[in-house]
Amino acid sequence: MRKPTDIACFPLYWRPGRVAFLDDDPDYLEMLAEVMPEDWAVSLFEQPAAFIRSLQQEPPLESTDEWQHRRMLERWRDGAALIPQLVEYWRQDGQARYARHNVCVVDYSMPAMNGIEALDELVQWSGHRVLLTGRADEQIAVRAFNRGIIDQYIPKQSPDITERLISCVRELRALTSERLQQTWRNTLSWTQLQLMRDTSVAGALRAALDQRGCVEHFVIGDPFGVLALDAEGRSWWLQLETPRRLEELAQLAQEIGFDAQTQNDIRAGRCVLDAELTLGLGRSRRQAERHPAQRLDCGPELYGACIALSEAWCPGAASAYRSYLDRARLLRG
Repeated sequence: MRKPTDIACFPLYWRPGRVAFLDDDPDYLEMLAEVMPEDWAVSLFEQPAAFIRSLQQEPPLESTDEWQHRRMLERWRDGAALIPQLVEYWRQDGQARYARHNVCVVDYSMPAMNGIEALDELVQWSGHRVLLTGRADEQIAVRAFNRGIIDQYIPKQSPDITERLISCVRELRALTSERLQQTWRNTLSWTQLQLMRDTSVAGALRAALDQRGCVEHFVIGDPFGVLALDAEGRSWWLQLETPRRLEELAQLAQEIGFDAQTQNDIRAGRCVLDAELTLGLGRSRRQAERHPAQRLDCGPELYGACIALSEAWCPGAASAYRSYLDRARLLRG
């Protein structure tokens, strides 16, 4: 099994991808499509050749996408703010990134080509692989697992096959590209990266984003927070502050002219100023606004404020995952 990256417990970048199913039984494929969660985009393939052809087209697209991420980071190092670049990336990409697969589920026993042979053809494809096996196929699956060809295998005859398959795919969908993790860690300080490695922090961040229906996000260190996109194409900024930073924000609030109560609320973590966000969006820090904040439900002392960005900083419906699902939730190859 290929190990997920240990860079962060909370992914520094994550987006949803499609799940591909390959099985020569069309009725079984339709059953799988019906039981998969509604917010998963699913592709059904009966023929190995069509499955292989479709997924082999994706590695060059992924390479181009990774180059775009690295280019944004290079511009940031040259002085360009990150948040406008990330919003423009979403706007320019539209929904193309959602059309690429990040997990495939393949039946082993097929007449034209078995599942291992089909997966062996996907030399460059970097997604995660699940093999469905029959009673006599377990040793074959174990060998494939040990060789790193598959991430997991599930016996088709399991009485709880549906639950096991959904659980397995959900876990694999939650993983992200190690190369993109490496790219985005470069914006974080050592302290910020350690926070992202804390499991309780990861849980608190997921809960905050889930509450607002977010489906995609970047973690950045300057300013420190999570830029997220919800299913409707709206942008959210989850501003993160440590106790030391709260004191600095309170001093900034005093300089800008906020009253003593606001300064005390900032020190107590009851509110924050969006000064770095405001600066990153091309305005003066003196235009910063206060936003309600609270301590996150995690071990380290960390405070968060979830801020809805204005329409000018939202890529909109053309980049929305919801509209992508509406037109392409189920595709047949």
